[in-house]
Amino acid sequence: MDSTEALIARLASTVSGAVITPEQAEEYAVARLTEASHPDVRPLAIVRARDVADVRAVVDAARGSGTVLAVRGGGHSAAAHGTVEGGLVLDLSGLRGLSIDPDSRTARAGAGLTAGDYVRAAGEHGLATGFGDTAAVGIAGITLGGGVGLLSRRYGLTIDALLSAEVVTADGRVREVDADREPDLFWALRGGGGNLGVVTAMTFRLDDVSQTTGGPLVLPATPDVLAGFLAAAGRAPRELTTIATLMPCPPVPFVATEHHGSPVLFGTLVHVGPPEEAEQAIAAFRALATPLADLIRPAPYADLLGWEEIPRMTFVSRTNFLERVDEQLAADVIRAVADGPGPTRLVQLRVLGGAISDPAEDATAFGFRDRSMVSYLSCMATGPDTLAEATQWADDLLAALDQGDRAAYVNFLGSPGPVAPADAYPPATWERLRAVKAAYDPGNLFRHNHNIPPATG
Repeated sequence: MDSTEALIARLASTVSGAVITPEQAEEYAVARLTEASHPDVRPLAIVRARDVADVRAVVDAARGSGTVLAVRGGGHSAAAHGTVEGGLVLDLSGLRGLSIDPDSRTARAGAGLTAGDYVRAAGEHGLATGFGDTAAVGIAGITLGGGVGLLSRRYGLTIDALLSAEVVTADGRVREVDADREPDLFWALRGGGGNLGVVTAMTFRLDDVSQTTGGPLVLPATPDVLAGFLAAAGRAPRELTTIATLMPCPPVPFVATEHHGSPVLFGTLVHVGPPEEAEQAIAAFRALATPLADLIRPAPYADLLGWEEIPRMTFVSRTNFLERVDEQLAADVIRAVADGPGPTRLVQLRVLGGAISDPAEDATAFGFRDRSMVSYLSCMATGPDTLAEATQWADDLLAALDQGDRAAYVNFLGSPGPVAPADAYPPATWERLRAVKAAYDPGNLFRHNHNIPPATG
């Protein structure tokens, strides 16, 4: 029996969940895909863990064999870290336990849940934790990187609501960590990505979303409208969080067909609070231009999240922080969206501030809390042969957005690219993360990620 056969046999004998290999062709063909990967990535096996014991078994097997380990939650990693060529994929989607305590306003959630799973259940009590802006995103991955979403200006990042975590570290131990128990590890988990271990369950604070107003506001993509939207978002009360997305208009039924295929501004707005206050806060955005579509309405927070299904696509993504977008830069962005390669392109600009800026910069491993805005650039490709064009587009636009700040948001980082993992952290935070990494994963078992190498010496 060769080493690969021995590894698969070990997993089959120690794991209660499914161990999917290339021999199970039909199931394997689906299981190996993630949102940001093409079909040529072929892991040795995908292991669908049923419980923490399965996670420990996979961690032990990967460590013992030296096999590269990819940990997959919702499969949303922009850098396709949820799969790996020739390695093991640990699929956490089976860890779906959820216990909600509306009296204490806390929830205990398995790492395999999606934002939609969690938010719908918590919404029955008028409560929520903010997990990005789409229902399909996995809660573990977005939490570990920070968690910028539709409630961020009101309630902070996802990590600001994280109270504790159950994590399997590289030595196979199961640890429950919080501000008092192994506080260095808890600090590092809140922004350090998947570098410190496999998080299997988390306890979150729940916040009041009994009154929310929001939805898409589609506006003409002109320089004055884009610059005005972002300026209004910066002046808005913290109860209002926005996302400005520039992209060629898809064939959606709520926008007139004459605009399909041309750049438009999809504004996503969510206000937490009474509807009359929401109307006042949103008025400035409606006044920018005659909307092409206005679907903003009072609605349960769960209904304001985006799509459920994960499309399979090949794309290049980039990100940075920036302070301002004037009309000249807005014109450059719109031109890039209009004239770029591939099936489609998009630029998201998210104004930060509000509760995001409340904690000290070193309170968690997510830094840069004082930044005004974060970008996400994405260019789709029809396949591996057109990736070079998409990459050039993304790199050129990132350079145009560069305002002298090399910092980046780790959850939006693509791979490979001009921005390194160290750019996602302030220098002091990076060095502290390396020290925590050395304490909990000195052999760098968890390296298939935006990797933080363990400190040496």
